[in-house]
Amino acid sequence: MTVRRYLDQRLKLHHLRAVEAIVAQRSILKAAAVIGLSQPALTKTLRELEDILQQRLFDRLPRGMRPTEAGLLLAQTARRILAELRRLDEDLDRLADPEGGTVAVGTLPVAATGVLPGTLTRLKAAHPGISVRLEQGRTEELLPKLAAGEIDMIVGRLYEPAIPDGFSREPLWEEPISILARAEHPIFAMRKPTLEQLRRYDLILPTVSQRVGQEIETLLDMLALEPTTSLRSSSYGFIREMLHATDLISVMPRLMMAGDLLRGTLKVVPLPVPAPPRPAGIILPRDRALPPAGHAFIACLRAHVAEIGQRGLAAITTEPRAAATRRLAPREVAGELP
Repeated sequence: MTVRRYLDQRLKLHHLRAVEAIVAQRSILKAAAVIGLSQPALTKTLRELEDILQQRLFDRLPRGMRPTEAGLLLAQTARRILAELRRLDEDLDRLADPEGGTVAVGTLPVAATGVLPGTLTRLKAAHPGISVRLEQGRTEELLPKLAAGEIDMIVGRLYEPAIPDGFSREPLWEEPISILARAEHPIFAMRKPTLEQLRRYDLILPTVSQRVGQEIETLLDMLALEPTTSLRSSSYGFIREMLHATDLISVMPRLMMAGDLLRGTLKVVPLPVPAPPRPAGIILPRDRALPPAGHAFIACLRAHVAEIGQRGLAAITTEPRAAATRRLAPREVAGELP
């Protein structure tokens, strides 16, 4: 017998916020802090929800909460509804100020430190009324938010999906793993440094995600550079200061230091080996139109990466969107770039 739950009459927005927060935090205590409720109040809300749905939404574990299948289903719906309400709020703002609007951008760490600062500088100059919501994370964390409408796009490295996922991927640039050093570094006294000369200098390496870390290790292996004696840090600011102040060299995605490369205070060390391709660009949903602010953001992103390409710091991809999902062919040799 079908049970009539009358969800359209009984579910409230605070119920949706509650279940979404508990699924995200996996803890009543942490979720209560996120949405500004006391723990007893959130527990009462969850009890109300389970009564309305006549389903158990979470398994109570010794350390936290694990959503049931019904809990995950409700959380997915809650995220979509809350995202649509945020979008409505932003669209109403746009009606009040046609030159304004909001774009929500998910960004991978390398893009966040590399191409986004220059892009946002251009956007602010050209469209001062546009607001940008940034959310940094890994691809696997950001894709569900893109699907739910919580963000409008993802900017960064384009990893090949294991299976087709319904998103449009448009390559715009390459961000190869490279060796960086300060512009006055002794290594640049040689026109084409040898591997033996490179091995004389200590390394400072970024602590990055597993995928980027593996790509860095691949280049280190290709060059037979010894990483065991290297200094590692998760602070890009610290790495930047050490590169400018010492003869340390670094191995990282080169556009992680795009600003300093454009200013000329850091340079790419030419290598005698090909750099594996690392296409980057934007990921968009196929079934949802971008807001006007999103189009303005992408225009500024294109302009900024075009400048990076004109300065010889990265290969720029100009493929049409229809071809954006195919894998880019290897075509870059790090030693050919300045």
